[in-house]
Amino acid sequence: MTSGNNGASTPEDDDPFGYLYADGQANGAQPPSGGYGYPNAVNRVRAVGQRQYGQQPTAAAPQIPQQQGGYGQPNAHYAAPETHPGGATTVQQTSYSGGSGNGRGRGPNTKGLLIGAIAVVAAVVIGISVAMLGGDDDKDKKDDAAQPTQSQSQQSSAPSPSNSNSAAAEDDLPTIDAKALALAGGAATASDIKGAQADGGVYVTGFNQVGSSVAWSVSDIPKSGKYTVFVGFSVPGKDGNATLTVNGTPSTAPVNLKNYAHGPEGDYEKGWTKTYNYIQLNKGSNTIKLSCEQGNQCDALIDQMWLVKGWVKS
Repeated sequence: MTSGNNGASTPEDDDPFGYLYADGQANGAQPPSGGYGYPNAVNRVRAVGQRQYGQQPTAAAPQIPQQQGGYGQPNAHYAAPETHPGGATTVQQTSYSGGSGNGRGRGPNTKGLLIGAIAVVAAVVIGISVAMLGGDDDKDKKDDAAQPTQSQSQQSSAPSPSNSNSAAAEDDLPTIDAKALALAGGAATASDIKGAQADGGVYVTGFNQVGSSVAWSVSDIPKSGKYTVFVGFSVPGKDGNATLTVNGTPSTAPVNLKNYAHGPEGDYEKGWTKTYNYIQLNKGSNTIKLSCEQGNQCDALIDQMWLVKGWVKS
């Protein structure tokens, strides 16, 4: 086959749009009279659902203009499949949105949970702080009824001497000189031996006789408890001892009148020193007595007595 114009049976005669071109019009191509540009094509517009299959075609029904519904509104000429019997089941989905208006669902109330957790932690911290601040208040308490290591005392109705000193405050406990002590037995005051610390150098002599005693009436003790009684004395180069009685009760521990100063024998002037005993006193008035009893070695001079709070050694 050679190229060229072979007549009306050429491929361009089959082109439904050949009338649009100059060569097509020159060959007699005409605009189509039917639908879609093809000869004898029929364009019959029907409403949705009007056509029935298996029946003879009828005259063309007037075309019903399609109405456009609003956004989101159903079309009057469209029936969804679920509206027909046996149609698909519609699953309705529910969306939840919070008050923010951004279309997102609102989450759990984490703010309330956070506040509750903080409250629990705060309660635990407060409990621990209270437990730590509250110390063991009883660890330093002593049993006032316990027996002291060097003396013991009980309340009694023993007679009080006429001379006394008073304790004005707990930290200001009194001291008594020899001339203010109540003397009994062969005890007497003197001042011819030097070295006594009492006012005027006065001391008690004659204490080395059984039945001799010095007594001290102490008033205004701030509270019941442990105290230490000190005694200033001198011995002539040898050890001695005496009996201590507190509020009428003799102590199991003697008053040690030892030669702590290491003075030579017979020299009272070189033998001045001090000793102490642990005692317990009652609040208010108390009586402390040193006496030379049977079995004691009482060759000593006494110049002073004083009290210290607690059981101490100096």
